[in-house]
Amino acid sequence: MRNLVIYLTLLLCLIASKMVAQDAFEKQAKNIALKIENITNEQKAALKVEVEEVNFQLEKGILTLEQANTKKQQLAQARATIIENKVAVAQQELKDLVQQKVDGKINGQGVDEYKSGGTMIVLGGSNDSIGKNKKEINITSMKVYNGQNDKEDRQSKRTTSQVVFATGLNNLVTDKSVQKSDFRYFGSHFYELGLTYNSRILKDANLLHAKYGLSVMYNNLRATDNRSFVVNGNQTSLEVNPIHQEDSRFRTVSLVVPVHLEFDFSKSKERDGKTYFKTHDNFRLGFGGYFGANLKSKQIIKYEDGDYKSKERVKGDFNTEEIIYGLSSYIGYKSTSLYLKYDLNPLFSDNEVKQNNVSLGVRFDFN
Repeated sequence: MRNLVIYLTLLLCLIASKMVAQDAFEKQAKNIALKIENITNEQKAALKVEVEEVNFQLEKGILTLEQANTKKQQLAQARATIIENKVAVAQQELKDLVQQKVDGKINGQGVDEYKSGGTMIVLGGSNDSIGKNKKEINITSMKVYNGQNDKEDRQSKRTTSQVVFATGLNNLVTDKSVQKSDFRYFGSHFYELGLTYNSRILKDANLLHAKYGLSVMYNNLRATDNRSFVVNGNQTSLEVNPIHQEDSRFRTVSLVVPVHLEFDFSKSKERDGKTYFKTHDNFRLGFGGYFGANLKSKQIIKYEDGDYKSKERVKGDFNTEEIIYGLSSYIGYKSTSLYLKYDLNPLFSDNEVKQNNVSLGVRFDFN
């Protein structure tokens, strides 16, 4: 009885594998047939446009009837040659598929060339080819690409999306300068994390793009000389702390809408006789700005006295501006850019001396 069960199980597995293999063969055969049909339809449509142009020239007297007929025959012959060449390639694919079927090399995944190519996990930007059927999981851009064709199709759409991360140095401009700043140059930082959309403005050219989205900006300032911010009515000023500070940091968090005009010098490419435009594949530069709101302000002071350590966190508005707006620009290659942004609004709304936040760093647009 046990042997009979094993035999029946093996038989069912064999039948199931044959059925899956047959489905794989039929699927690939249908794909090739569809490819041949698309080739024919595309060339016929192109020929129709060309013939209409010849007819237009005939009506305008640019061409004689004899010249028009000759040109139509030449165009028809040229398109027929293209169809013949492309269909021959597809027919060879079908022939190879049938041979694989005869040789018994078709399994549940299809012919060997259609087997999965594995999975590649990527951190950061990647414009590398991933193979016909290899899966790419890009953690930073939060995208999954199933093969190179899928990656190219999605990255060459008229509107694409990118995850943006930027970081660098942060400071305040006082009297149009950051010289002799009250804040540490290498201790004050900024961070930005956001999602942007990149729309190609011209249908048949890749140079101009509108880039827009939503970002969270963190601006940190570390004061020098054991000072921290103190609020006196509507004035916010730096004062020396009588207690030794191990660290003093003032942070603002803003939610903004960045908008840029981007110049992308990525060249157009061709696949299967079609032209497509890929972004973030060459030098890029953008000019624009941002506007939004200040979500919160916080000051963090760390004290250390021998073996005793403490941390003080104070949340409040600190008289900071509620509305944030400024100018920003970037220039770089592929996903990496040098990034500069400047707040047009002062950090503190009522201070007698107006100080504006400025940031310089590196920006990553993960496609």
